[in-house]
Amino acid sequence: MSAKPVSFDSHPPHGHPENQGPSTQNVDRASTASHPPSVKPDPTTTAPHPKLNPHGAKGSEPSSSSSGPAELSDLKVRLRNALRQYPDFPSKGILFEDIMPIFSSPKLHADLVKALELEVRAKFDKTPDVIVGLESRGFLFGPSLALRLDAGFVPVRKQGKLPGKLETEGYEKEYGTDFFQIQSDAIAKGQTVLVVDDIMATGMFYYR
Repeated sequence: MSAKPVSFDSHPPHGHPENQGPSTQNVDRASTASHPPSVKPDPTTTAPHPKLNPHGAKGSEPSSSSSGPAELSDLKVRLRNALRQYPDFPSKGILFEDIMPIFSSPKLHADLVKALELEVRAKFDKTPDVIVGLESRGFLFGPSLALRLDAGFVPVRKQGKLPGKLETEGYEKEYGTDFFQIQSDAIAKGQTVLVVDDIMATGMFYYR
């Protein structure tokens, strides 16, 4: 199996203690979401308001290409405003962005799935055949996004959680090595795969 990653232009760092990436906050600390510093205006807050969705607030139908960018900007603003911030959690110096309020509101939950759909359609020339969700936040919206894109959903779990023949890959953490596993027959050769983790997609690759 070989992968050709095609990452998004910006993938925000996460507020886990093992995160060593640069922060996007206006102070130098790790964060679980990407908030532009005050000296750089957020383009999503200055975009024109989109036309009302004729299919209702939950946006059960895909957007047209003409309204997509403006609608995505509006959705990002609403979703960002719904996040709760917890400074110094789970350890000092980390600003934790709590995404759970989004899932407690049916409208915001639908907004999140639609925003991810619009982001995928804008970033990639073709929609993926399979959405792979990484344990555990990728499980929250991965299946819903897969339905939205008419794609399959495949979980990637921590070692020891899946039955059958498995593919195993190790990765380094701050305090040691851990392992991800996926069922060997979960993805067919030639399928296009989009990997999601946390609140933004990580990238897309072809499984060969």
